[in-house]
Amino acid sequence: MPVNKGKFEELVAELRSTNTMLVAVSKTKPVADIKELYDLGQRDFGENYVQELADKEAQLPKDIRWHFIGHLQSNKVKYIAPFISLIHGVDSLKLLNEINKQAVKSNRIIDCLLQVHIAQEETKFGMDDKELDEAIDRSAQLTKVRICGLMGMASFTDDMEKVRNEFRYLKTLFDQHSQSQTSSLKLQTLSIGMSNDYKIAIEEGSTMVRIGSLLFGERNY
Repeated sequence: MPVNKGKFEELVAELRSTNTMLVAVSKTKPVADIKELYDLGQRDFGENYVQELADKEAQLPKDIRWHFIGHLQSNKVKYIAPFISLIHGVDSLKLLNEINKQAVKSNRIIDCLLQVHIAQEETKFGMDDKELDEAIDRSAQLTKVRICGLMGMASFTDDMEKVRNEFRYLKTLFDQHSQSQTSSLKLQTLSIGMSNDYKIAIEEGSTMVRIGSLLFGERNY
């Protein structure tokens, strides 16, 4: 299925007016589709699987900013550390430490978002408030990691009021932690909102949305 060019242009205009960044979720999509969106001006792409991301990075233009948006296992960090632009789902201190270790080896600073568990479902990953505080405190000792925001995934539900409340809760945490800025902690990005709930996310303060199916059509698994 070709890229929905009309929807892309509409989205870009809509997001520009609210100063929200678009990450095009390209997981499972072929290189040709990504290149098509790239040729329309898109530079930020999100992938969920390390091997797939590494393969695509090798084949596509070097000015693409790659976002890792899936659940990242510590033993896989080394494969994306040399080039990744932003890791969204940092859901444990163990993972944060490993990212720092691999960033040292690659001699670069890796930007990260801490993932907070805001949904009611148990299946979603993320830190609770206490773990978030701990990770933020620990970040001061990590020389090659920069925590530049928070990320969350709302409950999978048709109850949009529930979704709104979950987003609002994360925005409260974001505002609270934004007060303290250090060299390793600069909270500027709030990554909430996907194809089905991005409008609510923007109303609740999102600065970055992750959109796939509106642009590429439904995924092929």
